Amino acid sequence: MPEPGQDAFQEIGYTVDGRIAEIQLNVPDKRNRLSFLMRREIVRALRLAESDDRVSIVLITGAGPSFCAGYDLAAPRPAATQETTTPDGEPGTEYYRQRGARPDGWVASEHFDNWTDQFARSCVRDWLTIWDLLKPVIAMVHGHCVAGGTELMSMCDVSFAADDARIGYPPMRGMTSPDVPYFAWKLSMSQAKYLQLTGNSVTGAEAAQMGWISKSFPADRLREETMRELVPMSHISPALLSANKQQLNQAYELMGMRTHLQNSWQYHVLSGSVRPEADRFGAILRSEGLHAALEWRDGQFRAAGLA
Repeated sequence: MPEPGQDAFQEIGYTVDGRIAEIQLNVPDKRNRLSFLMRREIVRALRLAESDDRVSIVLITGAGPSFCAGYDLAAPRPAATQETTTPDGEPGTEYYRQRGARPDGWVASEHFDNWTDQFARSCVRDWLTIWDLLKPVIAMVHGHCVAGGTELMSMCDVSFAADDARIGYPPMRGMTSPDVPYFAWKLSMSQAKYLQLTGNSVTGAEAAQMGWISKSFPADRLREETMRELVPMSHISPALLSANKQQLNQAYELMGMRTHLQNSWQYHVLSGSVRPEADRFGAILRSEGLHAALEWRDGQFRAAGLA
């Protein structure tokens, strides 16, 4: 397989150095928000790394001041009639050009549009790619990592973060339950309930203390310390790394993790569409602007020093 150049992707970078493939979220001016295109490119790069015998480990990083600002909520939702392929079935120009190109498995149909939450289903499907990948996937988090960014981070096998990173899921305060409800699987019951019920953010150092991530390091040494961990690990046989990952995954599968994740769209659609005042945040956003909507959602937490 030929080595992909930087121009092989539009919103991520992909490089291989030694035995480590790095996927870098690369829209820094928008804090690496997860557009449909970026998500497709991440999945494509993960599979590229999985099929490359030179690669033992995959590292996901973010360009610019933040790791990831979450899903791109400004992107148009895919239409059922959108043309995304060429006549021979290969991705066409519009597929890559438009942020609204629907992800694989998106069922755009009048039978399902208003109740199955295809967006949440697509998020689970994308990040289960990390879970199912035969090679370990590591996240290196700095700056802000919020909402969908925490879903990406939390589905990685190991996560390292800067001590001062800000990690959390504020949208749960006024919008929906998580698309990918990882909290119960990454944290103790008390910590999972604290974070999911409040939507509070914590620092990288606090996340490490909670067990949400593996370790945290001073921001100016984050990459150095991450590579100190990964370079020796990358010399373990890829087959043995895979066997250990799959054995651990099996334990969580037996406890019901996959079933829980794949049914998360039900709570997402109930909390985001059916519950009373489900559209309050959106209504304020449309009538008064983003600042007012965020103040309604986060103001009391900010005033109490709980970002």
